[in-house]
Amino acid sequence: MIPINVSLNHYKRNDIQEEIIANSEDREVAAKFNDNFSKRPDVLRHQSDILELARQGATSFHASEELWRNPLQLDTSMRKHELDNLRVGWDLVLDIDCGFFEYSKIAADLVIKALKFYNIRSVSCKFSGNKGFHIGVPFEAFPDKIKNEETKKMFPDAPRKIALYIKEMIKKPLGENIMELEKNNFNAIIEKTGKKAGEITYYSNKTRALNAEPFLNIDTLLISSRHLYRMPYSLHEKSGLVSTPLNPEKVLLFRKEFAIPKNVRISKHRFLGKTNVEGNEAKQLLMEASDFGIKQEDFSLKEEKKFETPQNALPEELFPPCIKLILNGLEDGRKRALFILVNYFTSIGWEYGVIEKRLKEWNSKNKEPLREVYLLGQLRYHKQMLKRILPPNCPKREANIPLVNQQNYYTDLAICKPDNFCSKIKNPAQYTTRKAWLINRNNKGKAEKKVDIVKP
Repeated sequence: MIPINVSLNHYKRNDIQEEIIANSEDREVAAKFNDNFSKRPDVLRHQSDILELARQGATSFHASEELWRNPLQLDTSMRKHELDNLRVGWDLVLDIDCGFFEYSKIAADLVIKALKFYNIRSVSCKFSGNKGFHIGVPFEAFPDKIKNEETKKMFPDAPRKIALYIKEMIKKPLGENIMELEKNNFNAIIEKTGKKAGEITYYSNKTRALNAEPFLNIDTLLISSRHLYRMPYSLHEKSGLVSTPLNPEKVLLFRKEFAIPKNVRISKHRFLGKTNVEGNEAKQLLMEASDFGIKQEDFSLKEEKKFETPQNALPEELFPPCIKLILNGLEDGRKRALFILVNYFTSIGWEYGVIEKRLKEWNSKNKEPLREVYLLGQLRYHKQMLKRILPPNCPKREANIPLVNQQNYYTDLAICKPDNFCSKIKNPAQYTTRKAWLINRNNKGKAEKKVDIVKP
């Protein structure tokens, strides 16, 4: 419960009012009066609106992730197509909360690094006001369309997929960094998180490791239509602290003392600010999250669980046509091709040293080779940040939809030249492992040397 004199003194500040108004443009806004929200929809247009609501007892202000042509036209009875027509865009807002503040800082730092890995310059960050952080990327960083679908209509599916994908990326280093913070003391982690030992441990090469997933909360269920986030410089009713924007490069240095109302200073790093936005800078992230998220549209979790990475590397003679065509060298799409190759090679059992050598050979055949520092950086990041992820799925083979008319990694790169075996699989890695299994089955009982046996 925040006393009215505390909130009123805070929202009287002109600089606070200015920042809240700047963040409210094109958004639905709701004021909160300790436990209760104001009537929706509403907007903030003038700084005087904030002061008037504070005088009435408003303790915080919350805004929509979605951007609207006219937020006041919103209605709970509106159907999806009506919301899509009214929506002009959406910002990506990732809510990071590990329950324990120091763990949340580590998670937020890793999320920021993951976004920066995709060359997204417009990443912003703010303290949530309690135990976590909000990471933001403005809508202007995303492409207008992807796979012939308007990006503005991809809410909430697109941000959910990005959140799930980023969560998958940081799981391993988050566990390692938390273990380092706690000096490998599992009991300290169990005490702080309230989790049982069996819930948060696994073994990697016979070494006990921390699985942070049970307490890593990147909110995806709350990424929904008309969902609101706490606006920058708003008070938090439980903690009494301010939701404070900060330099995303220095999240590990943030202390809660900075968010005490009397200590708050306006940051030059505006949350969801558009100063550094470059169009399409988040395109690669959106494409890869859409294609390789945990809940892929074309490759269900049940099917993915059936896929087993072989213990030994499978040979090049088992490569599908698309991978062979990539390895001949490309004129365009080299970055997408690199992503395909790295995930394909790791999925068929290749070691990173062998992958690096083969990628350098491939890169030399490209009309304009990728910079080696980029190639090696992608490979190194994959090794450090990602568990095994399958390469993109093949395009759907439907009689009424020619392959050339489908938007897909392989059709876009003009490398989808299926042979007779392609009709039996949904993924290039599955092509190779299933062929290996068939060869081993046919060779059973013979003297020939077996290919690594893999269940299809």
